[in-house]
Amino acid sequence: MKGLKIIFPVLCLWMSVVPSVAEDVVYLTTDQFRTRVFDYKEKSASGAPADWNYRGDKPCVIDFYTTWCGPCKRLAPVMEELSQTYCGEVIFYKVDTERERELAYVFGINSIPQVLYIPVEGKPMLLQGLYPRENIIQIIDEFLLRGNQQIINE
Repeated sequence: MKGLKIIFPVLCLWMSVVPSVAEDVVYLTTDQFRTRVFDYKEKSASGAPADWNYRGDKPCVIDFYTTWCGPCKRLAPVMEELSQTYCGEVIFYKVDTERERELAYVFGINSIPQVLYIPVEGKPMLLQGLYPRENIIQIIDEFLLRGNQQIINE
């Protein structure tokens, strides 16, 4: 009985801490995108648009969606689950293309869902459509975490 008196408070404390450690999907505005991901308005010394320069220190996944889109609604719980699975390794963002029209325009988002996979170094990969969970996991593991650029050609 003494053991239960110790285990129960420890279990309650652990359960109250664990949810706060897990990362949720973050909803991005255009300004937040420019601060956290890439400032597409930045110019090079010649006045041309700056080259891609990811500002984050962890790879990220950005889900471009709208609230009325059926495939987007099916993708949302997958992204939520993966944000917990890859907590601390990959950051998951969502961009509402109806609210953030400028950002959708910059990336040429004309159908949804589209998901932008951004490695810490190298160029991002933008994929259109609803991919199965297993394919998304493969892209995260091979393209974002292992840096395998060959996956782009598949």
